Amino acid sequence: MKVHGILRNSYQGARVLVTGGMGFIGSNLVIALVREGARVTVVDSQVPGCGANPANLDPVREQIELCTDDMENVASMQQLIPRQEIIFNLAGEISHINSITNPPRDLAINCTAQLQFLDLCRTLNPGATIVYASSRQIYGRPKYLPVDEDHPVNPADYNGVHKFAAEQYHFLLRRQFHMRTLCLRLGNVYGPRQAIEQDCRGFIDAFVRIALEGNRIVVFGDGKQLRGMLYVEDAVAAFLRTGLAGPGAAPVYNVGNPKPVPLFEIARVLSEIAGAPPPQLKPFPADRLAIDIGDFYQNTEKIRRDFGWIPRVDLQGGLERTVQFFRARKRRTLDADPHSVS
Repeated sequence: MKVHGILRNSYQGARVLVTGGMGFIGSNLVIALVREGARVTVVDSQVPGCGANPANLDPVREQIELCTDDMENVASMQQLIPRQEIIFNLAGEISHINSITNPPRDLAINCTAQLQFLDLCRTLNPGATIVYASSRQIYGRPKYLPVDEDHPVNPADYNGVHKFAAEQYHFLLRRQFHMRTLCLRLGNVYGPRQAIEQDCRGFIDAFVRIALEGNRIVVFGDGKQLRGMLYVEDAVAAFLRTGLAGPGAAPVYNVGNPKPVPLFEIARVLSEIAGAPPPQLKPFPADRLAIDIGDFYQNTEKIRRDFGWIPRVDLQGGLERTVQFFRARKRRTLDADPHSVS
């Protein structure tokens, strides 16, 4: 992964902590940081169902410090937090469906753990820059498009409510304790290392797995729902740029692709790349319809203006790289264990 322009050498020797660093976006960020010369510590307790995969860090395993304790573990964090310059806070649950079926679990992961961790940051290292991975889901069904940072917040599920609460913890540290915190409201991110085995984590994870298995993707509704699809390399670039924020940075930024694509087109392109049958349309199941937000894509002018960030990878290229990654990973798994069953 290449870092563009102003970032060259900016992370050389920097002390960086990444929570949720075994997950999809977190692991891609860790790999990019190591390649930029950062001294990286990863905290990930591998909560079941939250996307952590130790194999995600294989390319840099010997070059990082790894802590598998909970992020609210006081003894461990007292050792790790004080020596960091930048903290990328990506720990959390993102499944909207799981938040409906088990709200207390989502609350514990996305609010309680965040609050305890951030309070430790406040007392142990108030000078660190903290960048939090928030979600487009806090906006709910959009009142206008593209959605900007001033759009009303109206979450459609508990996960959106809890992610917004976690944002408020970061805002409070900024407002009351003058800490440098930023929240990135991420759109639909996809790419290498996403948790494709977990359908509950989002449609693109399921789409990729189904296509790789050679099966037909089913798109609910009329397939015309618009989404701004963001390749993970572009999402990582947004974290890297905002991690270097100066005192004038805003508290929140949208990070997504402002050029939306219909869901059926996403499924069609992916199926074609993977050699799977063409997708088909089916009516929405009741549980999915209840939390569907219709069309959604973001206005990203603010982060472009302040940090020079724009998405660079188009849908065709991003999906091609994604399919190549997972096929190569499967080959490596089979080579390592010839008796494994896929």
